[in-house]
Amino acid sequence: MASRIDTTAGRAALDAARAALGAGGKPARADYATAVRYLLQLLDEKAPGNSVEVRVPPFGAVQVVQGPRHTRGTPPNVVELDPATWIAVATGSETWASALDAGRIHASGTRADLTELLPLRP
Repeated sequence: MASRIDTTAGRAALDAARAALGAGGKPARADYATAVRYLLQLLDEKAPGNSVEVRVPPFGAVQVVQGPRHTRGTPPNVVELDPATWIAVATGSETWASALDAGRIHASGTRADLTELLPLRP
């Protein structure tokens, strides 16, 4: 990830994004991007490593979880989800299992289950 997001700025963006999503709207792009990246940053802090790549297009991606290091090509353990789903599972408003069952999480690889790491505590 590029630069570290300050906790106050991250929480403010997350609150704004969650409010917009909760009202059935779309968050402002800057709030949405900052909220997603802030939660990815928290995941990286909680589970540093390089064995699982978590992708939340178009806003960010991070490699996390201790294990075999991946350096080239498509990683063996990939999680990809949309920004709204990432915010929901990362904050605990939706469970990993329900989002996975609904097809909103695409996870491949033996280490691509983040159930034990979520929700995060923003």
